[in-house]
Amino acid sequence: MNTTKRLGVLIPSSNTSVEIELSRSLPSSVTLHSGRLPLLAGVEPEAVELMVQDIESVSLLLASAGVDLIMLFATVPSLLHGHGFDKKIAERIKAITGIPAITTSTAMLDALQLVGATRVVLGTPFVSSMNAKIVHFLKGSGVEVLADRGLEILENQRIGRLEPQSAYEMAVSLDRPDADAILLACTNWQTLPAIEKAEALLGKPVITTTQASLRAVLQAFELPTGNGPGKLFRMPIHSTAP
Repeated sequence: MNTTKRLGVLIPSSNTSVEIELSRSLPSSVTLHSGRLPLLAGVEPEAVELMVQDIESVSLLLASAGVDLIMLFATVPSLLHGHGFDKKIAERIKAITGIPAITTSTAMLDALQLVGATRVVLGTPFVSSMNAKIVHFLKGSGVEVLADRGLEILENQRIGRLEPQSAYEMAVSLDRPDADAILLACTNWQTLPAIEKAEALLGKPVITTTQASLRAVLQAFELPTGNGPGKLFRMPIHSTAP
């Protein structure tokens, strides 16, 4: 009996990091299949809005590969209109394909709950208008954002070329004593190699949206989560305590 699971991911067309980081991190029992949503302009809310307007058509194409799960593997497209938008997007995908669907934003909230973080500092490679969307979503979902900072990069291909060291430096520079966790948001930002190093220095969870999404996929497929990066992957599947 074939026990291989097929993961379908919906990503911005100019994203170059999701497939790299997932291919390095997924177990051999999960195969990766991607569909691309149009992101042809700068990484701004207006361009992101266009990505999800017709998410159904790309979802149907991805579903034709016989995937077992579809994930909108992108941060701002899955939270663009505030609290609850992540669930609405997942419902749209499932309604048109009949396949279970989740989003990066849902995974992000679940990860913060798992590590017991209700007060965070937020770091991104984005411009301020993109950060504002994330802050609005988090606050509406019961997470206090104590401070946020972006690298003010508009070009998505440039974000994809950032080294993981930039994520580490962002985490260290953002930390403050009253933050329960550091949150690094953007799935086109290679963050996974920076997590353990930053946590070792800071002594608190560093949650990244790629990391949270990866854990959500493994949990959805009922696969072990103990070998992933950071404190998040050492949390029991159903725990909500730090």
